Amino acid sequence: MRWITRENVKVDRVACPWLIKRFVDHEAEFMFVPEGELLAAAKRENATPFDATRFTEVTLNHRGDRCTFEAILEDFHLSDPALQRMGHIVRAADVKGQESVAPEGLGLRAIAEGFASLGIPDQERLNRQFPVYDALYAHASRQAG
Repeated sequence: MRWITRENVKVDRVACPWLIKRFVDHEAEFMFVPEGELLAAAKRENATPFDATRFTEVTLNHRGDRCTFEAILEDFHLSDPALQRMGHIVRAADVKGQESVAPEGLGLRAIAEGFASLGIPDQERLNRQFPVYDALYAHASRQAG
């Protein structure tokens, strides 16, 4: 299945592909386009759009103070306590005013901003950051007991 989001990925737009690839769609392909082209490209490519807060018709999106990662958890019925904890961490990193939800969020935000500063293409950002999310999942799993 194809998935599409805005280009220049950071926290939520890296966390969501990780979640999708690991727990929803192991064969997922991701596309990154300018925000203004998102809906047309999604239709043309038969791709599922996500994390495009400007577009109310995109269902996999921020919901109130919650991030898109949490919307995917909800819509795909992913109830693993470690993934739920990761949802809080991603929210703390991604959503302004939600930093206190999880102390790890500030570190995750710094990592995401560092990768963005490298100026590498979006797919390469995913490739390099997926191990960070694998490690974060291991951390959250250990915390969940």
